[in-house]
Amino acid sequence: MTRSAISRRQLPAAWLAVVLLGAGLAVPGRLGAEQVLAPVQPSDIGFSPERLDEVTRLMAEFVEEGKISGAVGGIARRGRLAYLEAVGYRELETRSPMTVNSLFRIYSMTRAVTSVAVMILVEEGRLDLDDPVSHYLPAFADVGVLDPATGGPRPPSRAVTVRDLLLFTSGVNSRSSAPYREAGVRSRSIPLSQLVQNVVDVPLMEDPGTRYRYGVATTVAGAVVEAVSGQRFDRFLRERVLGPLGMTDTVFWADPERAGRLAAVYRQIEGGGLEPYRIEAVPFTEEPALIEGGVGLLSTVPDFMRFAQMLANGGELGGARILEPETVAEMTANGLSDEILATRRGGMGWGLGNVSVVLDPGSVAYPSSAGEFGWDGSAGTIFWINPEEELVIVLMWQSSPANPESLRQQIKTLIHEAIRD
Repeated sequence: MTRSAISRRQLPAAWLAVVLLGAGLAVPGRLGAEQVLAPVQPSDIGFSPERLDEVTRLMAEFVEEGKISGAVGGIARRGRLAYLEAVGYRELETRSPMTVNSLFRIYSMTRAVTSVAVMILVEEGRLDLDDPVSHYLPAFADVGVLDPATGGPRPPSRAVTVRDLLLFTSGVNSRSSAPYREAGVRSRSIPLSQLVQNVVDVPLMEDPGTRYRYGVATTVAGAVVEAVSGQRFDRFLRERVLGPLGMTDTVFWADPERAGRLAAVYRQIEGGGLEPYRIEAVPFTEEPALIEGGVGLLSTVPDFMRFAQMLANGGELGGARILEPETVAEMTANGLSDEILATRRGGMGWGLGNVSVVLDPGSVAYPSSAGEFGWDGSAGTIFWINPEEELVIVLMWQSSPANPESLRQQIKTLIHEAIRD
């Protein structure tokens, strides 16, 4: 097995800083004078280096046993970087090693980035979360709700709001749901305007504000950003979020310069081992027609560490302020009513930031704290932000199932066990 890893005990601190500069984590001058996510010895920020090494060993073990092809992990605490490791292969067929700069399909982790874009416009007074979506996307004035008695649409009890889109209380369905698959609602080969019309053409599953239903609502929120800003969604993200944060490898497709860093997706096969798994009809090496705020982004662990640390910092990173602390606090708190919360898993709320929020740590099957938030992607990526521990974790691999043998939770447990103070 090939292992690509950065070891703090093998490299002097000065050399480690150079390596991580190349990974885009510590870039003095790019975001102002302050160095962000500066690499330190794990013991300097309360970690046991030996226990963190267990994380690398566990990921390598999963590679050796043919459960994943490779993985990258990043861990920061108190705003400084304790861990950045890559194991295994980016592509099994060519034995290309996984590196810390490998690109991953982050799928639903895209949603948090889209939510930040929406909240930028809210802060600027250019949209209101409680405005009807139809104020910005007129097609939504015609949306109906499925009437179980007739099987056809009826008028909704109230309008779908922007808040509904972010909290998944809009009645908009999932891209993988049978009604949306049958109607061809979502495809990377159609423009965003067509997806919005397709969503409107299929009745909502229930009245807005009555149930949590995960779905393509965040992609519709991206269309709202386009309508309000007058910019294509990807350009708005680049100018207002990704560029200021120095996230140069967070993109909607891997152009020829990046394609050689895109990790392949594999699925487990009966009897053991992995085989290539094509998820998308339009591959991520081709520019899609659909600029998709729900599941469309590629990213790297170093890039997403910057985004997650911005949220952990209350909306700022290295002198670049994206959002005000009060806005981030609202985004990362539970926004669901008790009645709607009952339709989600026990102990977990949902925030405007398109993040799951821990309400009851005792009901979660891994170490956590009340107020911890984060989300995952359907091909094996995840991030957690724990304000109590000042902890940021980003893990990425590309596999189906996305979380073989609860690898995410196993790693998170090891990380918490490594905390000494």
